[in-house]
Parts: sequence; C-alpha cells; structure tokens
Amino acid sequence: MLRSPLNDDRSQASRSTRIWTGLAVAIGALVLLGALAYLLPALGAPIGPAGVPSHVSTDPSNLPYYALRSLFRMFTALIISLIFAFLYGLAAARSRRLGAVLIPLLDILQSVPVLGFLSATISIWLVLFPGSIMGVEAASIFAIFTSQAWNMAFSFYNSLTSEPADLDEAVRLMRLTRWQRFWKLDVPNSMIPLLWNCMMSMGGGWFFLTASEMISVNNRTLALPGIGSFVEEATAEQDLGKVGLAILTMIVVVLLIDFLLWKPLTAWAEKFRYTSSQSTEPRRSLVLTVIRLSGVKDLLGLVGHPLADLLDRITRPLGRTGARWSRGGGRRRASDLVWWACLALIGLWGLWQLDRLVIRPLGLGEVGHVFQLGLLTFLRVLILMVVCTIVWVPIGALIGMNPRISRYLQPLVQILASFPANFIFPFVTMVFIIWRIDINWGSILLMALGTQWYILFNVIAGASAIPDDLLEMSRSLGQNRWQRWKTLILPALFGSWCTGGITAAGGAWNASIVSEVVSYGKTELTARGLGAYIAQVTVTGDTPRIILGVAVMSIFVVLADRFFWSPLQSLAQRRYSLT
Repeated sequence: MLRSPLNDDRSQASRSTRIWTGLAVAIGALVLLGALAYLLPALGAPIGPAGVPSHVSTDPSNLPYYALRSLFRMFTALIISLIFAFLYGLAAARSRRLGAVLIPLLDILQSVPVLGFLSATISIWLVLFPGSIMGVEAASIFAIFTSQAWNMAFSFYNSLTSEPADLDEAVRLMRLTRWQRFWKLDVPNSMIPLLWNCMMSMGGGWFFLTASEMISVNNRTLALPGIGSFVEEATAEQDLGKVGLAILTMIVVVLLIDFLLWKPLTAWAEKFRYTSSQSTEPRRSLVLTVIRLSGVKDLLGLVGHPLADLLDRITRPLGRTGARWSRGGGRRRASDLVWWACLALIGLWGLWQLDRLVIRPLGLGEVGHVFQLGLLTFLRVLILMVVCTIVWVPIGALIGMNPRISRYLQPLVQILASFPANFIFPFVTMVFIIWRIDINWGSILLMALGTQWYILFNVIAGASAIPDDLLEMSRSLGQNRWQRWKTLILPALFGSWCTGGITAAGGAWNASIVSEVVSYGKTELTARGLGAYIAQVTVTGDTPRIILGVAVMSIFVVLADRFFWSPLQSLAQRRYSLT
C-alpha cells in the first residue's frame, strides 16, 4: 500500500511553537511575493531605441539581481515542463497509437539542441511580444523548457506504464473518474521518480543557462540579465575572478533551493512509497516540519477542498476509469490502417521537404560529411554511457536505499547536478590548452559533466522506491551482498536505469553543442563532431545546414531508440516492475 504520512504532531506542539512557525511561513510567503513584484516590471519593459542589448554588465554587485532573474526563468520553465510531462505522458501511455508515435518523437525532441529550438522560434517570440523585452524572456524560458521537459515526460510515462496491478484494479472497482484516478493513483505513484527528475531538470536548465540568456542566432546576440550571461561576458573578458564569484553565487543558490524546496519535497514524498512497512530512518526536513506545525495545510484546505469537489463534478463527463469500450477486431484493424497510412503520408511529405530544402541545395557530399560527424559524436555518447553506468549505478543505489547517507549526500549531489558545468568550462579549457589535451577526447569529459546526473538521479529515485518489505525479505533469507544485488537491487533498478539512460543519451547529444566547441578569451577549441557543426552553422544562421545537422542527429537517436532502448524498456516493463 502507499505509505501514509507521518504525524506532524501539531496537536502536541505548544501554542508559542504554532505561532512562531505560522509567522515563519507567512514571512516566507511575503518574501516570495515581494521578489515576484520586484521582478515582474522588468520582464515587460519596453525595448529601447538601440534594440535588445547584446551585452550585460559584469559588475559583481549585480549578481544577486541576476540570480533572481535566472531563478524566475528556471522555475517558470519547470512549471511548464511539469504540465507538459503530465499531458504528454498521459497521451503516450493511455493511447496505443499515440504512444507508438509520441515516445520515438520524445527521443528526437530531447536530442534536438537548444540552439536548434532557438533558431527556429526566436522570431516567433519576438513577433508575439513586439517592442517588449518579454519576447526575449519568452524565448529564453522556452529554451530552458527544452532542456528540462523531456526527462520528466519519460519519467511520468514510465510510471504510468508500470503501475501496480492491484492498485489499478482497485481504482477500477471504485469506479473513479479519470480525473480522480490521475490525482489518486497516477500522480502519487509517479511522485518519487518525478521529483528526482524535476531536480535533474533544474540541473539541465542550469547547464544551458548561458545559451538561454546570451542568445546567439542568425548573426545576432540577444543578452538578458542573468548568471549565465554574466559568466559568458566574464569569460570573454578572461576575468576568472568574476567567473569564480558567479560560481560562488550559484553554490549559495543551489544550497538554498535544496534546503527550502527539494529536501522538504523528498521528505514529503516518502508517504507515496509502495510499501507496507515504515523506514527505520525516515527523511526529515526542518522546513517541512515548520510548514506542518504552522497549520497552513488547514488554511489551504479551506480553499482546496471546495475547489477539488468542483473539479470532480466538472470532469465527470470525461468518463470513469472502470469503463471500457470494446470494438470489433475488423473495425480496429481498419482504423489502425488509416492511422498508419496518414503517418506514412506525413513522413513522405517531410522527406520531400527535406530533399527540396536541404539535400538538393547542399549536395550528397555535405550529407555524407555530416553523417561522419554524427558517427564521431555517437562514439563519444557511447563511451560516456558505459562509463557513467559503471560509476553511478552502485553509488545511486547506495544513496537511494540509505536515508541516513542520503541526508548528507543529497545536498552534495544537488550542488554537482544543479551546478551549471559549463561555468567551469573556461577553467577546463585553460587546462586543455596548457596540458595540450585533445578536445576530441576532452569533449567527452565536458559532456559527462552535464549529463551523467540523469543516470544518477533516476537510479536514486528507483532505489528510494524499492519496498522495504523486499529488502527485509532479502535479509531474512540470509542473502549475501552479491545475491541481493543480483536478485533484487539490479532488477529493481533496471527500469529506472533505462529511463535515466535514455534521457542521459539524449542530453549528451544536446550537450555536444556546448562541449565540442569551447573557448577561453580569443582561444577556441573545436572537436570534430555533429555538435560543433550545429553550433557553428547556428551562429552564422545557415538554415539548410541547421536543418541537416538536426535531422542527422534525430536519425541517430531514433535508430538507437528502435534497436536498443525500446527493447530494454519493454523488458523492464515485462519482467522488472511491481505489477
């Protein structure tokens, strides 16, 4: 069963404790609202006569304000990503036909570089918000969204397709509406892995912050105030002291986010574990304890319960979970034939457009050259995946299964994962130059700094969700460490590793655009690969080559999904899930 929440002991707390905790929560809410009120006027400011700035100030006194602007973009994109994950995951999991299209498409989307999305959409955002800095802000938030959403959608989809059979049968017998099922089963069952993937999405957003705040497309540079643009400017000035101050600011920001948000959420999410026994070392959070003692839950309930009842009534026409509609086999086969025929026509039209706009103007020689570059980047991704799996699976399992270790290591993991690795690229680039390290090999390290955490976080989430009953049974059977890993831990983590591996591979392709071309001052190191190719043609605004590079990258990703990841996911759902 799903674990019930721990008692917050509010009834046993003294009156003064309840007053002080309520006051602390109220002050926190006022600070949050005040920060939003301070930021919002700048977001809609008009563009001056000189147009959108191409540079930002590197005065260190601006770093607190830049941090607020970056955080606003990150959390706005995270909320949009969460909504997207819910909608996309439901559509892919609940519809057989849509799932056959949406999951391969998700693989393609997560591999498309952020610069590829920006070059295709920047004009749209500027047209939607003419004469306002909001257009560039929207483009930046959209770019961050494209670095956050995909792994969250994969996580939610994987949770939906591996829901315990007994709980699925229970909600059907209770005839819950589809809306009620979503909030009573779908979301609670996905909460732990989805939460860890939200943390990872924040890390992915930080990784691409410089590309999202210092937008360089079509021979134009659009700069927004933020930590990412500050680092980009300081790097161009070769001022490592200012880069160090930005790194220190980031560490403080990450620690505050972990203390105020992630640690309370991971402790709260413990109640959604699928187990019948309670952990001997539950996760704790001072912030969560203060919130529980403050009584804010009761105040929110006064508004939330009537709203929930209203939504239940409104969503009843969507149908009930227990309802099934059966169709004749012939009718189903005919509709499937029409569906796939339509998809085939769309695919043929896309190939024709690709041939007309890209292949004919550039020639087959350019296409072959880009495929060779794609193969080089593919080899880097393959090496990265093997090494990261060997290193991070045992570490992630240790952290996830031991709350005491997790309590101390989670902040460190958060710093490492949420810290934008490309902030230290100037230092790494300087080392590469001094030690004469070949960037063709060094780019693998740079890619790993930003993408290895997908595997670690998903493995931690999978290990955290292993029922304590199974661990206790393993101990009762007297299994040694190797037997426990072979028969319980590795099988239980297999599905989580698949989800982390898919997103890590897609993230590695995406990260290649900032890892295969690095610079320090006027010195630029460029590796041979598809990421460098896309980065270079995006800066010059060469649309046919941008399309070709993204298309070739998509082909590599789809082939890897079709012949490697899809069979592994099917195996995980068939043999290694609690159903």
